[in-house]
Amino acid sequence: MDSPIWAALPAAERSAVDSMIQQDQRLAAVARIREAFPAESRPGLYDTLDVVAERYRELGRRFERYPTPPLDLVTLVQTVEALPGRTVAIEAVWDGDTDGWCVDLMALTDDPPAEHRLAMIRHGSDMRLFNGTVPPWPEAQEAEKVGRALAEQFAVPFNFAGPGQPDLDAPRWRTTS
Repeated sequence: MDSPIWAALPAAERSAVDSMIQQDQRLAAVARIREAFPAESRPGLYDTLDVVAERYRELGRRFERYPTPPLDLVTLVQTVEALPGRTVAIEAVWDGDTDGWCVDLMALTDDPPAEHRLAMIRHGSDMRLFNGTVPPWPEAQEAEKVGRALAEQFAVPFNFAGPGQPDLDAPRWRTTS
């Protein structure tokens, strides 16, 4: 690997980083590399991410996240049936993390009022934004289809405010009902 950052790391640190990568701990690997350097010569975040991405490739691992498998309605029905309390709504909610945008499919219950994440749906990283492959957002389409079917099974409302684009501030079912 042709990287001055990687070359400057002691063998023990390189081994520890590779171990983290084998366990798919990308952020921990980035932190480990940066912390191995004195504060005044610490590599930048983006340069370190490039090193970790290259290590993923060298180790035969995929740096980009795989899409989540398609949701199974039968399994989701069983999961909802096992929840405490009465299900009062099914909701899809945008979420995001260091890998990009995703949609959480939630069951909302009462007695006690709670939210239960049934599934996280992701169909790619934010690289899709830069290479123009979204919208449409396939995770939103899947959440809409499966969420509606699940809500019909339990005769409860389905809510997905803003399925057309990621929106962390979209109105939630409990605040609009």
